[in-house]
Amino acid sequence: MIRLAGVSRTFASRDGDVTALRDLDLDIAEDQFVAVVGRSGCGKSTLLRLMAGLLAPTAGTVTIDGAAVTRPRQDVVLMHQLPALLPWRTALGNVMLPVEIRRLPRAEHQARAAELLDSVGLAGFHQRHPYELSGGMQQRVALCRALIQRPRVLLMDEPFSALDALTREELATQLQAMHMSAPATTVFVTHSIPEAVLLADRVVVLSTRPGRVLRVVDVDLPRPRSFGHNAHVARAAEHIAELHDLLIEN
Repeated sequence: MIRLAGVSRTFASRDGDVTALRDLDLDIAEDQFVAVVGRSGCGKSTLLRLMAGLLAPTAGTVTIDGAAVTRPRQDVVLMHQLPALLPWRTALGNVMLPVEIRRLPRAEHQARAAELLDSVGLAGFHQRHPYELSGGMQQRVALCRALIQRPRVLLMDEPFSALDALTREELATQLQAMHMSAPATTVFVTHSIPEAVLLADRVVVLSTRPGRVLRVVDVDLPRPRSFGHNAHVARAAEHIAELHDLLIEN
């Protein structure tokens, strides 16, 4: 589905070139949920922007279904850390924005937009504006906006990091449920190791800059998963400890 082969990306600066990624190889299967972790500055966001077609690699290739990624694609959606909602639009209006831009059938997608909002706990808030919503509610709207087009690839750049711990857990649990019901190939950048283990089929650990794939850890836990106590808490703790040790040693 997604393949990065020998990918490097260098940025020019006043103090000389900065290499964010170097000789990175990665394969992601269709409908797989992959989390990416690593220290700050290791190139995680750069990796997403390369997959989204917002940046070109300095060397190497990025392909989706065998086609080189040279520009943004309509079936690939990038969700950022901040919700970036239009303040004059309601929650429903913000979710519908991609539909209007692409001139998709309005009635069909408006029903889906309402269903998505309801599924993330925003029933009764469809007509509220962003200033009437909490930060967690706004990010729920942004998630629905990302999913309204049924993207084949969903790229998520620390989308829950600005939220309080409880809201973050709630959103991660909702995202897991949505992925189980309607899978999309998902690449999720996070600084939270427990969040990565909760959500991902595989966790990609990047080295310090320049970023390379240090290790890929398979998370072999049944779904649905929970942050709380469950029958698999010991195995989840092993994955968390393994990833923690990799990042500390790196």
